[in-house]
Amino acid sequence: MGPLGCTSRTYSVLVVNTGSTSTKVAVFSGCKLVCSDNIQHPPDELAQYARISDQLEYRKDMVLKSLEANNIVLDGIDAVISRGGALKPVPGGVYSIDDVVVDDLLNRPSTEHAANLAGPIARAFADSIGVRAYFADPITVDEYGPLARLSGLPDISRLSKLHALSIRSTAAKAAESLGRAVEDVDLVVAHLGSGISICPVKSGKMVDANGADDEGPFSPERSGSLPMSDLITLCYSGKYTEDELLHLLTHGSGLLAHLGTTDAREVERRILAGDACAARVEKVMAYQISKEIGAMATVLCGSVDAIALTGGLAAWERLVGHIRERCSFIAPIIAFPGENEMEALARSAMRVLAGEEEARSYASV
Repeated sequence: MGPLGCTSRTYSVLVVNTGSTSTKVAVFSGCKLVCSDNIQHPPDELAQYARISDQLEYRKDMVLKSLEANNIVLDGIDAVISRGGALKPVPGGVYSIDDVVVDDLLNRPSTEHAANLAGPIARAFADSIGVRAYFADPITVDEYGPLARLSGLPDISRLSKLHALSIRSTAAKAAESLGRAVEDVDLVVAHLGSGISICPVKSGKMVDANGADDEGPFSPERSGSLPMSDLITLCYSGKYTEDELLHLLTHGSGLLAHLGTTDAREVERRILAGDACAARVEKVMAYQISKEIGAMATVLCGSVDAIALTGGLAAWERLVGHIRERCSFIAPIIAFPGENEMEALARSAMRVLAGEEEARSYASV
């Protein structure tokens, strides 16, 4: 099987990936990318929806318009696959999207996350043309080691919440670039997007990570770790409801709170124009990312074959340069700019269609 899961038969797969501020859609035919679109959702458009689940019809309509604009005939699609959402902890792999999955994503997610919309959208399009819908490696893939689960408070466990699909795919690419199998290397992989996940990958397993919504560096729209006592004071200040504060921490913080934008390109333009505030915020984000990379290197006892950076922010040369300055002493740094999740999802669906992997039942795990 080739790099995109190529088989003797050419399968066509529709891929849907919902992020915090965008919806990505792509169609692959065998090894060929037929079309792709990165549909941007400005914060003011999303602000009209009280909950992420309320965005379902809006995002589904945007995907349909994108497919129509690219002259995609849905009847030619063999399967639809989506990014996984905030479901219960599951082993890595490919899963069928059934009624239980859709209900959990819309009504009982483990956290409010835009990824929860991808499965219902994929299922709707699959049902409309009579094919199967799948998801792969959701954000709740759980391969944590036992030491990673315990927090300082018995009532609160550390849960696995990370950009699992991106991290697994990037780990495989990093291992390949080193001329080794992913099972034979130890890596720190940093997914740098609208959310940030930094993960030690030991022998192919994602054994720890900052909770992308709860811990670690701030990102374009998430707060990352905060001083606990001040956060508790804010919780009881009466300034926010619980839902409002959760939304602020996961969708109204980071670059957006400091600079009024989630767009790194805009931040770079401001820095080049002499904006000292923008320059300081970028340096602080790089500083926090670097600290988390260093922390995750200790999980591997300092034995790190490479640090791999991926996601949209890995294309930001200034940010990557500042990370290199602080982390190159740990291990060589390899950047895989941009998103690789669409390719990884297509590959997963094609393995199932070719009979090389069996889709699991979510309800059975």
